[in-house]
Amino acid sequence: MIVAVACDHAGFPLKPALLDAVRSAGHVPLDLGTDSEAPVDYPDNAVDVGRAIQEKRADRGILICGSGVGAAVAANKMRGIRAGVCHDLYSARQSVEHDDANVLALGARVIDGKLAAALVQAFLAAEFNGEERHRRRLAKIKAIEDEQGREP
Repeated sequence: MIVAVACDHAGFPLKPALLDAVRSAGHVPLDLGTDSEAPVDYPDNAVDVGRAIQEKRADRGILICGSGVGAAVAANKMRGIRAGVCHDLYSARQSVEHDDANVLALGARVIDGKLAAALVQAFLAAEFNGEERHRRRLAKIKAIEDEQGREP
C-alpha cells in the first residue's frame, strides 16, 4: 500500500520515525512534506494528503500536527476523506475496521515517537470489516457530503 505522509512544522520532528514505521510495516511512504520546522499551515498538508488519496496516488494517509485535531478537521472537509485523531491503539485500529478511515491524524505534542509508530502499525494493519451497520453509517456520511455539495 502507498501511504501519503505529511506534517506541519510541529509534526516535523516526528515525521522521520513515522516514515520508517510505514516502511517497516511493508508499505511505501509518499512523503508530502514539510521538510523543516519553518512554520507552515496544517490545512495545506491535509489537502496534499487528501488529494493524493482522491487521485489514487495513495491508499491511505498520515497527518501530523501539534495535536492532530487541526489536520483531521481540515482533511475531513474533503470528499471521501475520513480522518481520525488517534492517540491509542484501539482507536487506530477501530477507525479503519468500523469507520473505514483512510487518514490517521497524530499530535506530535501529545504522543511520543514510540507510541506514534505503534499507532501507524495498527492503522495500516487494520481492514474495514464491512459489517452492515458500518456500511449503513458510512452511507449516511456520504449523504452528508453529497448534500453539502463539496467538490473533490
